[in-house]
Formats: sequence, C-alpha cells, structure tokens
Amino acid sequence: MYWKIASLLIFAIFGAWTWYESKSRARKMEKKEDAFWERELKADSVRRKPIDGLKYIKIPEDLPTDLLSDNPEMVSILATIDGLRKDKILNLTGYSNTDLKMEYGAANLTDLSRFDGNFTTLVTTFQKWADLLLEAGYEAEAVSLMEYIVDNGGDIGKTYRLLGRHYIDHGESSKIDSLVERAKELKSLNKPYIVESIEALRS
Repeated sequence: MYWKIASLLIFAIFGAWTWYESKSRARKMEKKEDAFWERELKADSVRRKPIDGLKYIKIPEDLPTDLLSDNPEMVSILATIDGLRKDKILNLTGYSNTDLKMEYGAANLTDLSRFDGNFTTLVTTFQKWADLLLEAGYEAEAVSLMEYIVDNGGDIGKTYRLLGRHYIDHGESSKIDSLVERAKELKSLNKPYIVESIEALRS
C-alpha cells in the first residue's frame, strides 16, 4: 500500500516538474521570439546609410591566369572572376539580415546581400582554382591563392588544412601560428572546426 502511494507521489512530482519545465521553456522561447520581431521591426525602419566607405575586397590583377588556360574548368573559373570584377565584394560573414538593416538601413539589404554572395563565390572559385593548380604541380601559385582567401576572412576548411599542411611540410612553423590566429578571428560558425583541424596537423 505504502509503495503504491509513494509511486503515485513520485509520479505526481515528476509530472509537475515536467509541466513547469515545459512552461518555463515556452516562456523563454516566447520572449526570444518577441525580442526578435521587435528588433526586426526596428531594423526595417532604419533609413539608408552610406556604404561607399565599407572595406570592399579587391581582386588582384597579378593572378596566374596564363596557367592551364586551355583547361575547360580554368576557362569557367576565369569567366567567373571576370564577372566578379564588375561588381562590389564584401565579406559580411557573421552578420544576419537584421544586423545589416540595423547598421546600414533596410534599403541597402539587397545590395549588401549581393556583395556578400559575391564574396562567397570569390573564395569558393579561388579554392577550385587552387585545387587545379595543385593537381598540375603549381604549388606556389596555389598557395598564393589560398593565402588570399585567408587574408580576406574566407572560412573554407579545406583552404586552412591545405595551407597548414604546406607550411608544416616546408618547415614554416611561424606561418602555422599565424594561420591559427587568423582562424580564431573568423566570425563563422566553422571557426571551431577550422581551428581544430589546423591544430590536429601539428600532432
């Protein structure tokens, strides 16, 4: 008899605790959602601000465009690069649309999103280019392209791994240290993975 009463009591306590936790989580989620929409509404009302002074990324002129020029993939890569030269490029990794509207005005969001998309296209294209050069034995040129990606805050894990391996193979330990520091400065969700992958090369 006592065992049944104790079991019912435990069940009731557990049920009450579960109900309380569920309600508590629901309240927290509701507050977060309210805060999000409040900020979003405020962001939509921010007036356009000048964006001419932002740190736009420039594509170097001295690229190894003469190498593998008869390769169809290379032709496609160069066409992409030429297209990117005609527009602006920004690395806005880590910024949400709401952040951008709050900072620069809602009217600039379309342009800023395009400029950020251009950056993603740029770094992925440079990495494809570096891969082709590595396969063909042009290591120095490939390293130069990947270092450009890192210098501009690209967050492609493969870029950091290949550079890290190159630095280790060539006894350039100081560059490994610098690569880790650059990875730690990333605003990307990939940052922990990238840092860990570089550190793993040392072990």
